[in-house]
Amino acid sequence: MNTPALIFDLDGTLADTAPDLLGATNAVLASQGLPRMDLDHLRHMVGFGAKSLIGQAMEAAGRPVAEAEIPPLIEIFLAHYRDHVCEGSRLFAGVGDTLAALKADGARLAVLTNKPQELTDLLLPRLGIDALFGAVYGAGRKPYTKPDPRIFHDVVGDVGGGAAVMIGDSITDLKTARAAQAPCILFSHGYTPEPAASLGADRVLDDFAQLPGALAELGLL
Repeated sequence: MNTPALIFDLDGTLADTAPDLLGATNAVLASQGLPRMDLDHLRHMVGFGAKSLIGQAMEAAGRPVAEAEIPPLIEIFLAHYRDHVCEGSRLFAGVGDTLAALKADGARLAVLTNKPQELTDLLLPRLGIDALFGAVYGAGRKPYTKPDPRIFHDVVGDVGGGAAVMIGDSITDLKTARAAQAPCILFSHGYTPEPAASLGADRVLDDFAQLPGALAELGLL
């Protein structure tokens, strides 16, 4: 059997990036004279892109923003994140070794995230896993993002096509997989406001080291 294309989400799937996303979000809130947000609240807002994160944070702080007000706030967010891109972010346990083993066995690995492309390209080398991926797609690389199935098909095609699986942590990843008619594996350690086990993925895992076994169960390895 040909080895599958394994398409990974980033935030909440490969790495716990919430601490640095929190810093950037709080920089936006501070610029508007609003109180800081705590980590527990932010974790449920991640996964839909910077624009959505800022909008949710502003609304939670009691000051909803109109569409036209978002661009300068995004610039504040991006500037802070660039300067602090991997201060608190860490790979989840088992990620590095598991990815390296899968790649050594011939699996084709790619990243598909709604994090802006620029920030994704800054973060992956800092995490030490950039060389493992044949393609990296962040927001802005195409005019559409997850859960649009076109972005899934684009990244799969970029690593050679064929069988593929979406591996993530949220409803966005599940919707992407379903729209692309691909299987989906979710991790329970991510940022979804609803428990991953309740979303209806093909497999829900608690430990990254369980991934090869789950792929085998789905007939993908």
